[in-house]
Amino acid sequence: MSRVQLALRVADLEGSIAFYSKLFNTEPAKRRDGYANFAVTEPPLKLVLIEGAAGAAGEETRLDHLGVEVASTEEVDAATERLKEAGLVTFAENDTSCCYALQDKVWVTGPGKEPWEVYVVKADADTLGKSAAAGCTCGTCGT
Repeated sequence: MSRVQLALRVADLEGSIAFYSKLFNTEPAKRRDGYANFAVTEPPLKLVLIEGAAGAAGEETRLDHLGVEVASTEEVDAATERLKEAGLVTFAENDTSCCYALQDKVWVTGPGKEPWEVYVVKADADTLGKSAAAGCTCGTCGT
């Protein structure tokens, strides 16, 4: 199983949850303070909503980061090698806590400075956590 991840920083988390629940006809798979994610079956999508700091981004939703969720650490490792062989700069993290999950991941940065991750969720975590991804501009990565 793999699916694209779209992480959005939103000013109104509850309003966004209500909207995306209707849009994708499903409820969040995980909810925490200031955070929700949807595991959408059709189309295959992991939608992550992260509440922005009050007044920081006004009322507009903005891109936080993009990702591809895969089923195993072996798939993350294979993506890392493929991306390196393609000449992209990668930043790998193993056993990191991010988005209320323990993950193995690799980061790359797109030409517009958009952060992309290929990741596997290994277990649930009690904290939002922070990734140390170099060059990542999302709030969850700590950069």
